[in-house]
Amino acid sequence: MLDSLSLDRMRMFLTVAEAGSFRAAAARLGRVQSAVSHAIAKLEDELGIALFDRSGHKPALTSEGQALLSNVRDVLLRVDAMRARARGLRDGVELELSLTVDVLFPPLLVGAALAEMSQTYPSVAIRLSAEALGGPITALLEKRSQLSIIVGESFRDPRIAVDALTAIDMIAVVAAAHPLAQQAGPLDAAALADHLQIVQFDRSSLTDQRDIGVISPRTCRVGGQDIKHAMILAGLGWGRLPGWLAAEDLANGRLARVETGVLGRRAQLPAEAYVGHRLDAPLGPAARSFAAALARLCAEP
Repeated sequence: MLDSLSLDRMRMFLTVAEAGSFRAAAARLGRVQSAVSHAIAKLEDELGIALFDRSGHKPALTSEGQALLSNVRDVLLRVDAMRARARGLRDGVELELSLTVDVLFPPLLVGAALAEMSQTYPSVAIRLSAEALGGPITALLEKRSQLSIIVGESFRDPRIAVDALTAIDMIAVVAAAHPLAQQAGPLDAAALADHLQIVQFDRSSLTDQRDIGVISPRTCRVGGQDIKHAMILAGLGWGRLPGWLAAEDLANGRLARVETGVLGRRAQLPAEAYVGHRLDAPLGPAARSFAAALARLCAEP
């Protein structure tokens, strides 16, 4: 009967589907293989359908199993989220707040929110790191951080809950003395491709060799926004910088906008910033205090 469905058996079903075999699933779950096989057989009896085709070298999802997989994943995510919320309500103040911030996000806002949190929870230690592209999401998935600030829409995962904070304007810029700054716009992609582009590389595996926002075949790949900013200022090439980082140099004439519509109107595109956490990991009082302070600061003019 459906009322007798076991969450443990559903979790085994999901693990077998993701791991590709009963043996691999047993290793992940710390169970013996026979227990996993028995649990799947019991689940199939309860549902009245075959979830796996066992005729081949490895079990393969049947069409019925494939159809139910998303339902099982959704049920388990919701249960994990409920358990996490209960633990968060039960547990006291954290010993440490671990936070990973996207390099495109203004660090002064992060510092102000952390300072506010520390006034209320002075005993909480802070571990802060900055990563690019898929790094903040990876830090959550690998449980290296309780919270991450994520910029852009390229990196999402159903295990991560996110709340929007603010938009970060990404502006294509070049040193004032660079040849691109002297060319009358609007420049097309071919004109930009003639010049070296300074781009951020991803230390995580989430981009899977994808280039995001890369136009030129000639690139200089850097590991941080500070060095990217410096290389653009030095005249090495052009690239996109967050508006908060480029604003002063644009105002005093050290940097110029690249006159192109290829990367948004006036070479400017907004990227939404989010604060995220794992659905199955409870946020303690200090983490909730920080997230609330950051959201309020982002909403202020």
